[in-house]
Amino acid sequence: MTVDAPSLLSAGVRSFLSATPRRYAALATINPDGTPHQIVVWYLLRGDEIVVNSRHGRRWPANLRRDGRASITVYEGEDAVTLDCTLEREYAGNEAQLDIAEMAWRYDSSETARDNVARFRSQQRITFVLRPVRAHLHGDPR
Repeated sequence: MTVDAPSLLSAGVRSFLSATPRRYAALATINPDGTPHQIVVWYLLRGDEIVVNSRHGRRWPANLRRDGRASITVYEGEDAVTLDCTLEREYAGNEAQLDIAEMAWRYDSSETARDNVARFRSQQRITFVLRPVRAHLHGDPR
């Protein structure tokens, strides 16, 4: 089923995206030659937006800056939510560090999160805020 904005993040979709244990997302961007680039990422659902974070210098952030379209798929077994998104905004600095720390605490054990947050502080991080424009539901995600 395909759902267009504004009601695409229903209560069931939000529940699926926010579930515990945390699910990873496959993020797809477009390479300069038009081919897809896909990577597994941590994400946060904030209101109607998807927040992702990266270390500077990776391919997918460059792709996203050049062409602000992306697709995110979150799945569990045969149930999945795919969100077609556009880049809403990006930011770096302390705000981006706070985002990656929140993700580390969300995805890792306490000890691992503490170590990762310390490691992330030594990196230049950037956050991308994605606005879903279309949702594709597979199976019964909730």
